[in-house]
Amino acid sequence: MYRSNPSSIFSKGSIEVLYQKIYANFKSSIDSESEDYILNVNEMTYVEHLESKSHLTPPEIHFDEVYADSYEADIPAEYFPITYHVYQGKTYKQPVIQYFIPCSGDINLLNYCASNIIFMGSGGRFHIDGKTIVTEIIKFSQTAEELKRTYQTEVNNVHRYYLALIKDIENFNQTLKGQIMSYFTNRKNKILSNRDLLSSLGVPLRKKDSTPATFSVPNPQVREKIQISKPIVHEKGYRPEPSLDDKNYQKILKLINDVGKNFERMPSVYKDKGEEDLRDHILMTIDPNFELGSASGETFNKTGKTDILIRYDSSVIFIAECKFWSGEKNYLTTIDQLLGYLNWRDTKAAVIIFVKQKDFSTVLEKVSKITKEHPNYLRFINNQDENWFNYSFHIIDDKNREVKLAVLLYHLPKMEK
Repeated sequence: MYRSNPSSIFSKGSIEVLYQKIYANFKSSIDSESEDYILNVNEMTYVEHLESKSHLTPPEIHFDEVYADSYEADIPAEYFPITYHVYQGKTYKQPVIQYFIPCSGDINLLNYCASNIIFMGSGGRFHIDGKTIVTEIIKFSQTAEELKRTYQTEVNNVHRYYLALIKDIENFNQTLKGQIMSYFTNRKNKILSNRDLLSSLGVPLRKKDSTPATFSVPNPQVREKIQISKPIVHEKGYRPEPSLDDKNYQKILKLINDVGKNFERMPSVYKDKGEEDLRDHILMTIDPNFELGSASGETFNKTGKTDILIRYDSSVIFIAECKFWSGEKNYLTTIDQLLGYLNWRDTKAAVIIFVKQKDFSTVLEKVSKITKEHPNYLRFINNQDENWFNYSFHIIDDKNREVKLAVLLYHLPKMEK
């Protein structure tokens, strides 16, 4: 016979109730931010800040660390088996066996059951006591073996609900960032849409001093149909800025990667070529894929010795730098050079590295390691290919102005004579 407890685990109902409170909280946080904050903040850093506040730490029940204790208590007559001669309304001294199972993580989440399970009461005789869950079995005439079996039956019931709950929490955590990003993006787009509407009415408008005009930057015309602290925004107003969209950015990078792979496949053709020669081969492939002289003024230009750029008016929104690998220090200097060119938010860049050293894999490992040590590094995004790393950086002195940086490496070892 178990001793009842009104606060048994899993008894507060579906954890979906908690999820909805978390959703409401982060939506309220986003809605409470000023328009200028939403438009100026580094959205990924802000979303990660909200995610860290909302992320749930799954509870962990350490079933293999169970321990037991006992005490004597006054047990009401209705708890006794019918074979005992007791009187209703009376209490009688009986030993009570306690089983303690240590827990870690957010133990209070054990009060809920998984959102896809209807709790039927079975498995809920444990209750939370500090950093443990506890169940109590009143000892009447049971043998030690019978008590052990009774306890094991209860643990088996707990295990079923526990595994379902953990799976549910993990799924919530995995989708949380996407939920926050979606809500943030919707609010940002509504603000931008409203400002576009105001600027297109064609009549003088009375508006706040903090509400500047805005504009939409045309996409490049491609011929074929690219607890994290809350980020601080120092700017008082939002300044609309040109940006190369991700779809076309990825198209450019894929074209560069195709050319680089071609260098590797035909090393004899490209041996003894310098940075500028290799750059020109890349330009000859990229250039025909974009309409030049478009109304937006976007075009590829050559400046300096190895730069590949896309400009919007007088501003650079994409730049690539071609370099031969000459060590970690020069690699980081190249990134500094690129960041020095870029001052717009959400701009795009690429470092194209030609590796003459025979041990190409060692250079790949060095790039993967040393890139994270750059002071402007924000995060690793993904590996598009073994030789293609995508990162997020910020421009100098402003973490809210994010730069997407691709690093592409190609193996051009010296040919044996």
